[in-house]
Amino acid sequence: MDKQIKPESTVETVKKRYLFFGEKEVRGRCPIYEKLALQIAADLDLISLIATFPKNKRQPNLLLASLRKFFKHVPSFQEARALMLDNPEPLTDIIFSHSTQTNEPGRCATLLPLLCQLPQPLALLEIGASAGLCLIPDLYNYRYGAELLTGAPAHPEFELACVAGAGVSIPKKLPEVVWRAGLDTNPLDINDAEQRSWLEMLVWPSEKARLQRLQASIALAAEEDLHLETGDLHTLDLEKMISKAPQDATLVVFHSAVLSYTLETKQRDAFAERIRTLTDYWVSNESPVLFSSFGCDRINERPGSDFLLALNGKPVAWTDPHGASIIAVDHSTDVQAASP
Repeated sequence: MDKQIKPESTVETVKKRYLFFGEKEVRGRCPIYEKLALQIAADLDLISLIATFPKNKRQPNLLLASLRKFFKHVPSFQEARALMLDNPEPLTDIIFSHSTQTNEPGRCATLLPLLCQLPQPLALLEIGASAGLCLIPDLYNYRYGAELLTGAPAHPEFELACVAGAGVSIPKKLPEVVWRAGLDTNPLDINDAEQRSWLEMLVWPSEKARLQRLQASIALAAEEDLHLETGDLHTLDLEKMISKAPQDATLVVFHSAVLSYTLETKQRDAFAERIRTLTDYWVSNESPVLFSSFGCDRINERPGSDFLLALNGKPVAWTDPHGASIIAVDHSTDVQAASP
């Protein structure tokens, strides 16, 4: 592969991304990824190589999952380095043909308190839906401390557990969803063994319980006729999907851990302006640094690698990227207060 020379700023940006992944995202959760990510971050040759990849192919989780797919195990740093520097094409073939589409159903536990506050019934449209596992929040079992909500009575052993902080209203019942659809540049088919395998590969190797949760979610979703379409959120594809939503339900357009992979900052800001004209309820669950109009001013409040949950551009809560916790942005303000 032709190695292009990249400006130092790009190399430094990639290095910081791998440092953040190792020091914040996987620390305490996946030691083997933590060690490997930090070793990669400290190796200028590897970071310089990654900086030559297309911008949306530089994510640590995509690289590490691709390494696992190639080696059939998590490689040592020496194995990974040798492959990447001496014979990178087999690895880049995987990276360039796959995407970071971690379809984490646990995020439904942090979306649920907000969804339950909106006028029912709901019509859900997810941007970046992947395989659609976050489109069935009404079908999961949830546990918030001592509180249990049951959506899958046939699967009592399967629960999405979430620690809710002060100021978060725990739902008393699940939302009523009458329509659900997803838009993705590359929707995944959970009935396809290869695509299911890739979803599982994106789960960090030490997180056995999370893998079991993903597999249980796939089994539940397979029972539903999920409507997923191929399209881009910054084209008329989004408007076409919105036009299909029933008029007698509350349309909620939502996305989680998507925009950092798909758009530049100016495009994200333009999207934020545009989406407000298309729906009364826009739910964003993303990194706080993605939009210049909100979130950036709260970066010093960010707990670890948490996402910022927002309704119509108004911050609501900090949420764990995998749905393990939700903390109100201001403990004196209930989640309900974020409704327009």
